[in-house]
Amino acid sequence: MSNHDILHQTGTRIIELDIEGMTCASCVARVERKLGKLDGVEASVNLPLESAQVKVPDNVTDQQIVDTVNATGYKAWIRESRPSPSIAHAHDRETDMLGALAPSSLRRALPHTGPAIESSTEGSTGGCGAVEHDRSNSAPEHDHSDGAGVMRQRASKLGPRRQGSLAELARLGGRWGGTTEHAEHAARGAAAGGHGDHGDHMHHGPASRQLKPRLIAAAILTVPVFAISMIPALQFPQWGWVAAALALPVVTWAAWPFHRAAAINARHFASTMDTLVSIGVLAAYLYSAWQLVANPMMTEHPGMESMGGVSGGLYFEVAAVVTTFLLLGRYLEANAKAKAGDALKALLNLGAKDATVLRDGVEHKIPAEQLVAGDIFVVRPGEKIATDGVVTGGESAVDASLITGESMPVEVGPGSQVTGATINTSGRLLVRATRVGSDTTLAQMGRLVSQAQTGKAPIARLADRISAVFVPVVLVIAVVTFVFRLALSGDLNASFTAAVAVLVIACPCALGLATPVGLLTGTGRGAQLGILIKGPQVLEDTRTVDAILLDKTGTVTSGKLAVGHTLALNGHSPADVLALAGAVEAASEHPIAHAIAAAAKSAMPDAGPLPAVKDFSSAPGGGVRGTVALNGAGNGARRTVVAGRTGWLEDNGIFPDDAQRRALATEEAGGATAIWVAVDGEPAGIVSLRDTVKPGSAAAIAKLKELGIRPLLLTGDNAAVAAQVATAVGISPEDVFAGVLPEGKVDAVRKLQAQGSTVAMAGDGVNDAAALAQADLGIAMGSGTDVAIEASDLTVMGSDLGQLVQAIELSRKTLTTIKTNLFWAFFYNAIGIPVAALGLLNPMIAGAAMAASSVLVVANSLRLRSFAK
Repeated sequence: MSNHDILHQTGTRIIELDIEGMTCASCVARVERKLGKLDGVEASVNLPLESAQVKVPDNVTDQQIVDTVNATGYKAWIRESRPSPSIAHAHDRETDMLGALAPSSLRRALPHTGPAIESSTEGSTGGCGAVEHDRSNSAPEHDHSDGAGVMRQRASKLGPRRQGSLAELARLGGRWGGTTEHAEHAARGAAAGGHGDHGDHMHHGPASRQLKPRLIAAAILTVPVFAISMIPALQFPQWGWVAAALALPVVTWAAWPFHRAAAINARHFASTMDTLVSIGVLAAYLYSAWQLVANPMMTEHPGMESMGGVSGGLYFEVAAVVTTFLLLGRYLEANAKAKAGDALKALLNLGAKDATVLRDGVEHKIPAEQLVAGDIFVVRPGEKIATDGVVTGGESAVDASLITGESMPVEVGPGSQVTGATINTSGRLLVRATRVGSDTTLAQMGRLVSQAQTGKAPIARLADRISAVFVPVVLVIAVVTFVFRLALSGDLNASFTAAVAVLVIACPCALGLATPVGLLTGTGRGAQLGILIKGPQVLEDTRTVDAILLDKTGTVTSGKLAVGHTLALNGHSPADVLALAGAVEAASEHPIAHAIAAAAKSAMPDAGPLPAVKDFSSAPGGGVRGTVALNGAGNGARRTVVAGRTGWLEDNGIFPDDAQRRALATEEAGGATAIWVAVDGEPAGIVSLRDTVKPGSAAAIAKLKELGIRPLLLTGDNAAVAAQVATAVGISPEDVFAGVLPEGKVDAVRKLQAQGSTVAMAGDGVNDAAALAQADLGIAMGSGTDVAIEASDLTVMGSDLGQLVQAIELSRKTLTTIKTNLFWAFFYNAIGIPVAALGLLNPMIAGAAMAASSVLVVANSLRLRSFAK
């Protein structure tokens, strides 16, 4: 069931759990199964993030959920609680972004401000402080205002920040979107001390720093054990006792994480991968010790037992080597998974640490988390913008590449929107804070990435079903192998070797990591590129999409008018007409006026200033009027200039003739916005403006075709404008929907779906939201509105259509990686276990292969980190 479906059920809520102690896919399956036995409860558990998302009915308490997980043999903490829509309106729409998104080690480092749910049950997998979970409720809002009811909100929009919860994070010296060194230090300290084997949200089982000393000790002791056991020339009288002594710390202290987890699960009548490892290692050592005690003279002379158990019965080197290999695998796996989450961690650290706020004309430096909406703060060249806001003073170029993935700086001035964590490259800016804390763009990005990473892809369900019965089946296979081989051959040593190899080579861990680590790395890389993938289902959708509707304005085109050309009338020159129009339009704030003034200024000789204007006046929706002083024309010659619509000219006593009116009609029929320019009471020319096609749109559309996706253009503009844009970017005329109203966009999506197409929709405006929700895959361009972004599945933070193509490519690549991981995880077990059962595999090689399987799955996922722009 999708999160969307869950949230639409009445009387339910979604809670987030941190779970400590899970080590493999069998652990995941067991937690899901136990929670699923509670009436009305559904759970989705994520192994590498050590988290669970649980749908809970009103008649089940949070404590019951925690107790159920603890009774299963793990340790759980409540992270977040979200009410269903039916009760959401009774609560303020607030949330604590840190509690929802920060690494679990950081969350556990927070001082307590409210009640915490924890348990000290005997079955817990390690002592740990309680997690602060006094979360205020938040819920998605659902808008069904478009009569078809297709508008669904796929992510809850965050409300005002909670001062209290942010203050907790401030004590650590950082905030979501601006974690400082102090917060990082606190996170490290929290993970290092007092939390048993729990590292951070990227580790399952012991963290790498805890495994390292065990691995080093095991390796140092295993080398001599292996050497004297396998090389006759190095053997000496009673060498078996020396091997037993050297191997003992390896199979006890070094292998303790495996034994401890196995024992905890055994107390709950359960088994995991650790059970297989623990039994295999202990069986090899204890069998060898029994052989040595029963026959003390078997290693009296060098060479008497020289083949590692093949001719005698000592397996000390097997127990030691298998333990070392598995510790090495866990260590490499923990480090690799930490790298897989680096992108989200980097996102946490993007924000500014300090802000220079302007109060009563005096600058004060304060921590960025203390900013409130309405504050005016100063941003100097080279500084990060502390939070989302509007420029109130100054001009500069802002580098937004960390957020949007686009390398070109954006020019900003008074009235321009700026985003927190972007970098001011040149001039000094005054910015009024508009969104702070959990409402910022950066915080929303982090929320979306985190939500995507905690989801479970449909293709992972098969792995879950297999993992649920994997370990018991392997235990049975090992017993059958031993009994069957012993009955047929009577060879105790060969039978024992085969049974141990079966136990050691089986690896449900690779199955459990195949999907979540691939998803983790892919979504993290997407965040670095300004691409937000909202969940695992999106990956499947991108694979099947074969048609994409592109909203013209703001997606294919810039949405900003630019002067196309100037038509001169009555003996005037085009340059004079543009200069006069630009001079008078420069005094206006209208977007059309800005476009004409910019074009006129760029056309001035030697980039000189536009002529001065006096007696300026304007009419909303009509036009402008002013007196322009022409430099160098006689003794300061002046011209009265009127620019605007036909009605504005007539209001000023200027009436174009029929030929001139036909010229205007021709420009408009060609898709242009046409503006009259009159000088000294007679029409002097027509300035035509057009919405400009984004530079990369044509190349992006060509790439979509290469990916097997049919591009279609969707616009509310007339057919002439639509056809012109379609031709410019390479879209076929028959694939154009022109003159479409907002509700017509939904109909266009449905029409294509009725024809059997899997439809993607890309847009950026409020009027695109319903169509984005109706589409099989909704893609919001990040330059658009919050409503469009929340109704979509994929969000491209930049405005370049090329990023849309990149988002689809990354999603498909991530899906391919996950499927490759699952294939090799299944293939490894399907081949390895029968080979081991047939006695064709040395347990030491089996241990190395088992350790390598998980590492290879993670390493394959890490290749997504190099996905190029």
